[in-house]
Amino acid sequence: MTTEKPLRVVVAGLGNMGRSHALAYHNNPGFEIAALVNRSDVPLPAGMEGYGIQRSFEGALRELKPDVASINTYSDSHADYAVMAMEAGCHVFLEKPLATTVADAERVVACAKANGRKLVIGYILRHHPSWIRLIGEARGLGGPYVFRMNLNQQSSAHKWDTHKQLMKTTSPIVDCGVHYLDVMCQITDAEPVEVRGMGLRMTDEIAPDMYNYGHLQVLFADGSVGWYEAGWGPMMSETAFFVKDVISPRGSVSIVVNEAATKSDDVDSHTKTNMIRVHRADLGADGNFAHADQDLSMKDEPGHQGLCDREQAFVLKAIREDIDLTRHMADAVKSLRVCLAADESVRTGRPVKL
Repeated sequence: MTTEKPLRVVVAGLGNMGRSHALAYHNNPGFEIAALVNRSDVPLPAGMEGYGIQRSFEGALRELKPDVASINTYSDSHADYAVMAMEAGCHVFLEKPLATTVADAERVVACAKANGRKLVIGYILRHHPSWIRLIGEARGLGGPYVFRMNLNQQSSAHKWDTHKQLMKTTSPIVDCGVHYLDVMCQITDAEPVEVRGMGLRMTDEIAPDMYNYGHLQVLFADGSVGWYEAGWGPMMSETAFFVKDVISPRGSVSIVVNEAATKSDDVDSHTKTNMIRVHRADLGADGNFAHADQDLSMKDEPGHQGLCDREQAFVLKAIREDIDLTRHMADAVKSLRVCLAADESVRTGRPVKL
């Protein structure tokens, strides 16, 4: 039990992630929701129907003077909202990506440092026990590495509408790619040095200068290489839509899912692992593998809401215990820099040196 007063939080943006984070604050006694902010009225999670929804984020900051601002709006507002909140005295939770340009990302981080505010970026996989285990197992094998990762989503109806709205400001390889570039960078301590990207606009329902399928390749200073693929829309295949594979000279670590029983646009499937398979490359005297593959069951892992709960518990801990978030913020800028460079490569047709 704690005698500390709950931190008052304003939650801006009530899409899929915003509603989940709002529910996490609602259920955590360390927080008290001061206001919910959204451009329109939306259904709220069960138990939260009593909260009103305000329209002005700036007004909520000015009138309510919260301790924390949780920003879950579209990407193009992230930097300005975060700076506004920190200059108003708030600690900030900011959904990924940190910003839509590297300059804006660096501006947000500089503002956090200048104002002595905590800035936690929504890299939800950092709070996932299975991904933590995968990163640990991969680091145990040692590099250099091959990273093979994708997250394609065959979307329709309101989920396709959400993807089209996201693509007004952010391409799929940036929006989702920052998660998986962050994972790559946690496994190898080497710096990314070059990025290549390609993309294709496969629908007239998005702007002529946007693409709904993208693929990036990244080269690291230690020789490691990786790729990430992301496509959104009704035309996407559900074959091999979820590949999470790390290979080293000494073996591989892979997330194994039952794709036949999983829909690619199901948000729970984006973080669910089912099982981690560890394969070791050692051969015996007879030329056969010296070790059987090891399957690590993750059947009790948290679902999407459970991960949001963990993420917001970390926000509370970071504030209450004054955790140093310097590396956390630097890593967020690094992964965004790589993904934006890939986006630049898509548009120019040329590799980008980092």
